[in-house]
Amino acid sequence: MSSILSSYDYDLPRELIAQRAPERREDSRMMVLRREEQSIEHGRFAELKMFLRPGDLLVLNDTRVLPAKRMSDDGAIEFLFIERVASRRWKCLVKPGRKMRVGATAKIDNVTLCVEEILPEGERLVSLDNDIDLYAGGLMPLPPYIWRESDEGDNVRYQTIFARAPGALAAPTAGLHFTQQILSEIPHAFVTLHVGIGTFLPVRSENLAEHRMHAERFFISTEAANKINNAHRVVAVGTTTVRMLESAKSNSGRLLAQEGSTDLFIYPPYRFRVVDLLLTNFHLPRSTLLMLVSAFAGREFLLRAYQEAIRERYRFYSYGDCMLIL
Repeated sequence: MSSILSSYDYDLPRELIAQRAPERREDSRMMVLRREEQSIEHGRFAELKMFLRPGDLLVLNDTRVLPAKRMSDDGAIEFLFIERVASRRWKCLVKPGRKMRVGATAKIDNVTLCVEEILPEGERLVSLDNDIDLYAGGLMPLPPYIWRESDEGDNVRYQTIFARAPGALAAPTAGLHFTQQILSEIPHAFVTLHVGIGTFLPVRSENLAEHRMHAERFFISTEAANKINNAHRVVAVGTTTVRMLESAKSNSGRLLAQEGSTDLFIYPPYRFRVVDLLLTNFHLPRSTLLMLVSAFAGREFLLRAYQEAIRERYRFYSYGDCMLIL
């Protein structure tokens, strides 16, 4: 087990980074990792049910991605609206930042935005001179490794079929593979964690113990908590679901219905208390997501699986293929 950043690196050919979703959601490939045997199999996502047992429960994140990306009226500034802090004040990211220093202004739908403050992580606190629905006409905030503008197709495909609760700035991508048909055949429960910008922020500390995660809001209903407590095995769909379940307060070992926030950073040698199986996509080198999955599967085993995925030409990241860790 390693808590050194450089231990979570690998080289990925640029052409393996998926730029668009597959034609059908269920057409993704699925690598299957068996931890006990340290073995790797190759399959299709549509075969997921074959690897599960009676009593297993899928737990999925039903957050809905906000169309939070807007361009200024003159097309010069890109805004990503992160959080509303008051009726006419927002926290946002801007590109290019050099044009939006304190006091700088821009217009969206003829409403003036003014930079009041630059926050420690580079976000801008901006004020608006009028009320406006910033999400009306907004674009999907695709990850930075997708090198194209979002389009109408992304409004559907960068959203899970079960997305319900608006609030995310990134999709819980392990859920993008599901169709209504596949979901209807497997017992499942929904929880909510609103994915924030922290999912894309780089880890800058070589010592992982020094890294701090951004807090993200979550919600677990009484119905979901009861299903999870009664499951034979809990199958977390995605790293966001893992962080939520492992953060949730419990009572004598039983999960409680609750609303809260989590800044839990999972990396080896973390000991999992709730999650038994994990369905996840392939993640960036040196990312907190790769570290979480390394804690679940074992770093050496996981990196060996990544090398095999590269050899077998799997598609990586948000619109890419997935792996099931048993």
